[in-house]
Amino acid sequence: MRISNLAQRKIRSIIFLIAACLCSPRGHAETTLEIGIGTQNTTTNTVTGGIVLKELGLLDKYMPKTGKYKDVKFVFNWQNATSGPPITNGMMANNIQIGMMGDYPLLVNGATGQATKNETQLIAVIAYNAFGGGNGIVVPKDSPYYELADLKGKKVSVPFGSAAHGMMLQALQSHGLPSDFWDLVSQSPEIGSTNLQEKRIDAHGDFVPFAELLPFRGFARKIYDGAETKQPTFHGIVIRKDFGEKYPEVVVGYIKALIEANDWVRKNPKVAAEKIEEWTKINKEVAYIFLGPDGVHTLDPTIKPRWVEALKVDYGVLQKLNMIKELNIPAWVNDSYVRQAFKELNMNYDAQLASFENYAIEGKDTVCNVAITKASPAGQIWVQGGDILPFSSPACTLAGVKKLTAEGKKLSAVYLDDRALGIKVFADAAFYTISGKDPKKPDVIPFLLKRDAEENAKKTGGKVVTYSEALNAIAVPAR
Repeated sequence: MRISNLAQRKIRSIIFLIAACLCSPRGHAETTLEIGIGTQNTTTNTVTGGIVLKELGLLDKYMPKTGKYKDVKFVFNWQNATSGPPITNGMMANNIQIGMMGDYPLLVNGATGQATKNETQLIAVIAYNAFGGGNGIVVPKDSPYYELADLKGKKVSVPFGSAAHGMMLQALQSHGLPSDFWDLVSQSPEIGSTNLQEKRIDAHGDFVPFAELLPFRGFARKIYDGAETKQPTFHGIVIRKDFGEKYPEVVVGYIKALIEANDWVRKNPKVAAEKIEEWTKINKEVAYIFLGPDGVHTLDPTIKPRWVEALKVDYGVLQKLNMIKELNIPAWVNDSYVRQAFKELNMNYDAQLASFENYAIEGKDTVCNVAITKASPAGQIWVQGGDILPFSSPACTLAGVKKLTAEGKKLSAVYLDDRALGIKVFADAAFYTISGKDPKKPDVIPFLLKRDAEENAKKTGGKVVTYSEALNAIAVPAR
């Protein structure tokens, strides 16, 4: 029997479709999977979810390679932004499938997705501070302003829609202040930094790392830290829900790569900080204050119940100001992917979920000749071109500064812990109280904020001094 040309074409088409289905991992001829990843390279506490993965090639290591992915080539489309909102826009347009941003932008991301049928899910955390440290407000270095109340009616900028913007809104509400307390304008970190340096604005609010970066670069002073809110802050990872449902193994692989990136930072934080500076142009000393031992932020991908409760509080702040759409938070949070990643790596998710421990400063204080323990209010000195040296107390750290400089060594940074806020600070940006009965062995306590130092001085009968005055009060122990 002779088959017509039309019938022959139909048979060939059927054979082609069957062959495509048999060869394709998803039932269609898909050999390349392009994944858009929205990063914030200059936001230091997101680097292990973005630039570190890219530069170390960790995603290639953890992408699935068997079963339906056997013949799939992965192409990663890295899309860098300076804040969360542009990443959300990319996710709504399905140009970005995996994104990272701070707590307030995360909420807007989730609400926007649910409202537009482009649902996203919060699947993991990158880094957190349990009390809000990382966001902050800075003023010009020689400004007469020292606290939030001084900014009434002043021109203040912040990237609108950012974690820092949310922190500032929350600060006003917690102090019972109206939203028009200051003249607030939207400026990116780059524009805000320039305008602050040129004194076109009175203050600038920003997220990690800018409230530390600008003082480190010598033209700003921090007068408010997010830790004053006592409200947890973190940066997290969101995915398009449809992408996760279609490619769950890819999402799990991404989180496994994130976990290795976190380990890479912790194993050699000095090298990590130097590489982060090379890749992002954020000073290594600033990267270290956040991600080094006892740093401002803790690297931990688990979604702790405390973070979910914090998100509900943050959502209430935005809702009160009519700045967010409806969001079903329980439906949006999905820890199944991070749990699976822990399982495949033979790690105990529930144990990590319950932990709030950061990795700690270790070693021996070679100036005061004592071992450093977890209970130590430890400090560190980064010797220019050399090592990062540990010290057991603020007084011993300052003694180390005097000893090293007397030896002709230059110092890249000196780190201490703020006694009131519990965060790492640059020693030369801190205020100190000096007290104690023995002037040769004074009790030296560092504070980021002048107000906290003044309150402590009243309680202890001490006096408030600057960094240089604190150095002058310290003697180097005889050996």
